[in-house]
Amino acid sequence: MNVYIVTGASKGIGFELAKQLSKAGHFVVGIARTEIEIDEVKFIRSDLSETEKLESLINGIIVAAPEDANSFTLINNAGMVDPIGLIGSVNDAEISNAMAVNLTAPMILSNAFISKLKHFVGSKRIVNISSGAGRNAYEGWGTYCATKAGLDHFSRVVAAEQSNAEHPVEIVSIAPGIIDTNMQEKIRESNQDAFPLLERFIDYKEQGLLSSAVQTAEKLISFMENQDFKDVGPIVDIRNF
Repeated sequence: MNVYIVTGASKGIGFELAKQLSKAGHFVVGIARTEIEIDEVKFIRSDLSETEKLESLINGIIVAAPEDANSFTLINNAGMVDPIGLIGSVNDAEISNAMAVNLTAPMILSNAFISKLKHFVGSKRIVNISSGAGRNAYEGWGTYCATKAGLDHFSRVVAAEQSNAEHPVEIVSIAPGIIDTNMQEKIRESNQDAFPLLERFIDYKEQGLLSSAVQTAEKLISFMENQDFKDVGPIVDIRNF
């Protein structure tokens, strides 16, 4: 039995990942603030900004996993693009909240995952859903870019550390491309003064250049099933596979 833990499972890529993995017969735990209804998916309501609760959350999930589990995969998918705006004009509370959801939460969940499964001899993987924004500078996305760059570099460090572990956890930080989700709608509704690249993202939609969440989830699952994380390295773009 393969166990998958998916954050941000109520919509977008996270919802499709949970749905498709469950349909394939895997044991799936979906974590989100908003309840989801997917057959055979165990749902846990959690606000990832409440970071003090995350260690016990992941520990409880692992303890309650099927006894015949031969692999565990943590997919850190939850994320938020707010606050959108030039640095010097954004709200400090929104910066703090985005840092918690986009970076602190994946770090704490990964830390607890690695610790709790230290002696588990089966396959163990962490998939961090990153973004091209972590690898390129976009005006108006100072917080989002910083959190995704941090997630990338955190993944590099964990990969280096786990290369020396007795029962290593494999990890990748993967950019999924530009996807037609609620996040993209929020971006297109932003103000051009706050996000100078607004017209480019409107064009992506109008020209049909956005991938669907269904297609992206399919690609991510194929990647997880067919790629050796040690060979591809910790930083990946799904469009290269």
